[in-house]
Amino acid sequence: MKEQLATKRTSRRTAINGTRNVLNITGKEPGYEYRVVNDVGDRIEQLTEIGYELVKDDKVKVGDRRVANPTKEGSPLKVSVGGGISGYVMRIKSEFYEEDKAKKAAHVDNIEKGTLREAKGQADYGSVKVGAD
Repeated sequence: MKEQLATKRTSRRTAINGTRNVLNITGKEPGYEYRVVNDVGDRIEQLTEIGYELVKDDKVKVGDRRVANPTKEGSPLKVSVGGGISGYVMRIKSEFYEEDKAKKAAHVDNIEKGTLREAKGQADYGSVKVGAD
């Protein structure tokens, strides 16, 4: 009688030609918004100045499983984003994130109002109607 070996899958398999979410962040702490920031110019420093912090939590993981993703415990979480560029996981308190988002929305609204005002002032005939349907 032949002995049968049973294999059990412990995780979901990703197909070779399937899509992968390489920047998906898991293990996030509630109350924070997370993002991967490219280490280009002084981008990390800019975000640190406005309240973001580098994530050093070893429970936080980025992307799909990788064969080699060495990060020393206690060091900032780093991931390759392609083109020889590294990205770092950063986070900000949700309340600050929402505050910044509201400021950005107000800025966009002001630009749209100015554009509409300018368009109405330059129309020789007809009417200008702008709306979000």
